[in-house]
Amino acid sequence: MKACVILPAAGSSSRFGAREKKQFTELEGRAVWLRTVELFCNRDDVCQIMLVIHPDERELFLQRYSANLSFLGVKVIDGGKERCDSVQNALDQTSPEVTHVAIHDAVRPCVEKKHIDAVFQAAAMNGAAILATPVVHTLKRANGQGSIETTLPRKGLWLAQTPQVFEKGLLLRAYRDRPKNLVPTDDSEVVEATGHPVHLVECDLGNLKITTASDLLLATSILQSRPKPAERRFHPFYEDENH
Repeated sequence: MKACVILPAAGSSSRFGAREKKQFTELEGRAVWLRTVELFCNRDDVCQIMLVIHPDERELFLQRYSANLSFLGVKVIDGGKERCDSVQNALDQTSPEVTHVAIHDAVRPCVEKKHIDAVFQAAAMNGAAILATPVVHTLKRANGQGSIETTLPRKGLWLAQTPQVFEKGLLLRAYRDRPKNLVPTDDSEVVEATGHPVHLVECDLGNLKITTASDLLLATSILQSRPKPAERRFHPFYEDENH
């Protein structure tokens, strides 16, 4: 496997409630997006990393982080109107050597290596795989008046997470043939529309997606509770001839 990792970070952060967008705020001394990138940049099965940001933020982002981007070999891509448009923009610039594409939320900096390994392996075997967590809570559907309409059976329901990893050709065809009325909230939905099965790889809720300011506090607690990783040697993909 030679994977391209796409990190969407072009969202508005409307629910975060802070002056700084969630992907750029600091978590344990480093920007959230940077902590997320570090999960992938030393993997032997990753040959390209792209961070997708809002076009209006490109100039400021490069001013603040150009040294990090160069050191880690991360390519910055302009996002689109919807998340799927942002992913499409990145797909259009994948390297010819790429065999698989992994899409991971730039605001999920707590996913563990063992879970990344597992979903990469499942995608290599099945062509499409995502991390997910079985639903354990009771689910209610509300009516328009804010009251319970019905209780939903939770058996067989999963919470989709990322990374979501796909064989490159499969994902390119899925996006090319995507129904015009489909505005997916994740990439597995695009692949599902083709009829290709998507394998579920179980992960725990420690793979937190930072959405609100309180999630940032929870992410801090998660990282502090884990053993400190060994010092890592980072290198840009395009400069290290021995990679």
